[in-house]
Amino acid sequence: MQVALMVQVNSPIGDLLLSTSPRGLTGVQFENDTVERFAVVNSFSKTELKQATDFVHVVEQQLNEYFARQRTVFKVQLDLHGTPFQVDVWKSLTRIPYGKTTSYGQQAKWVGRPAAVRAVGGANGRNPVAIVLPCHRVVGANGSLTGFGGGLERKTWLLELEKWK
Repeated sequence: MQVALMVQVNSPIGDLLLSTSPRGLTGVQFENDTVERFAVVNSFSKTELKQATDFVHVVEQQLNEYFARQRTVFKVQLDLHGTPFQVDVWKSLTRIPYGKTTSYGQQAKWVGRPAAVRAVGGANGRNPVAIVLPCHRVVGANGSLTGFGGGLERKTWLLELEKWK
């Protein structure tokens, strides 16, 4: 994967690492996230760097609006890298409305693999674009909070944030 720019930004839930390629956002990673999702390119053109810098500022602005409860949907180009199944799972996250949750089972049905509940959970655990692709909105079948790459405290915080819109 080609990454043109990586930028660390502050947020109410800790620092986030944003990464982008010339084709779009490749990552929103929490500061304590140990999943390696990014590859850095040592050389890129000045034009690509300018475009990537401008794009990261747009993403940062949209994240700030989200945290201020002024944005419920992100409008940024994504450049997702994973298996076809993972990408399908990640894209299905956009079906979960702001302030709502769904189960891994429902998400498995959305991607046409109703028996693949555990695999959906695994794909969500490798979601490279946290918050923008809202895997924090996926909960256990009984409504319980389950794993989250940023930690359950952040998952709880994000779900609470979305309750008050």
